[in-house]
Amino acid sequence: MRKTIMMLLLVAPLTSLSSEIVFGFKNPAFSGIGTGSHYLTIENQEHSRKKAIEDALEAAEKAAQREAENTTLAKFIRNLESRIYSQLSKQLVDNMFSNEDAVTFGSFTLEGSVVSYEVLTNSYGEDYIQMRITDVEGTETVIEIPIGTGNFGSTDTSETDAGI
Repeated sequence: MRKTIMMLLLVAPLTSLSSEIVFGFKNPAFSGIGTGSHYLTIENQEHSRKKAIEDALEAAEKAAQREAENTTLAKFIRNLESRIYSQLSKQLVDNMFSNEDAVTFGSFTLEGSVVSYEVLTNSYGEDYIQMRITDVEGTETVIEIPIGTGNFGSTDTSETDAGI
């Protein structure tokens, strides 16, 4: 019996479960399958790296600028400019609005622009200040400032002023 079983096993065809061996590249640049998305991934990585480098350079530049603005010398210059501008504006206001010997016209130069002012009277008999600012390129800006109109700083609380 043993011989018979052995003989049957040798003679009987054995079925095998297998498939055909297929070779394929895993890299889409070689196979062409998924190549577009592969290229987009590479492009995205390159863009991200460039953007990170640009952001780092910009941050370093801003940090250097902040550091330069916070030096003792820069603070001193800002403080000095502030005091000079405040003194100039105080003199200008004193000259234009002082009750004794008030100046009705004048001009001065501020950071390259010429500022001229003149007190004028309109057709209604109201005074106003006409200020002309002329920059280095010759562009002129005219500002008209009314004098003595409205109740700014007034203690009058009548119904017409309060909008009732």
